[in-house]
Amino acid sequence: MTTQTAVAAKEVPAHRTGGRTEGTTTVSGGAGGADQPAADRGRTSIADLVVVKVAGIAAREIPGVYDMGGGLSRTIGAVRDRVPGGRPNVGRGVKVEVGERQTAIDLDLVVEYGVPITDVSRDVRENVISAVERVTGLEVVEVNITVNDVRLPDEDEPSAGAEARVE
Repeated sequence: MTTQTAVAAKEVPAHRTGGRTEGTTTVSGGAGGADQPAADRGRTSIADLVVVKVAGIAAREIPGVYDMGGGLSRTIGAVRDRVPGGRPNVGRGVKVEVGERQTAIDLDLVVEYGVPITDVSRDVRENVISAVERVTGLEVVEVNITVNDVRLPDEDEPSAGAEARVE
């Protein structure tokens, strides 16, 4: 006697992307065989992390975006950036849901004081959609933006080269 176990796929809300596999999505399914064109032989899978990085880079390109992420993630990121050999996390403040052909993106932004938030949000949305669709081939169904903070002109950055108190 054999027992079969079915694993249910995680459902994504219908207004989002319609389905998701663990960390990757299939952009094109291919058919095998020598009689098929080379472009159709095989499958292409794109990891969620790829969409996160592309969206993060595209959002940071817009003037008026000071930083990304919530307060705690920015604090941890600042510490991480100071560690020798550490790199900035371009995915900080970006969450994605990726389906077979579509993706939905949520961004947490910190904007510069004085810039019109609606203009920055519109520019970020347009740039992210353009970059993600161009690079991945996925359709971006929505880009939700949350502005968590405003960077004031008199807020000083902790200087990396601060003098030590003792020698």
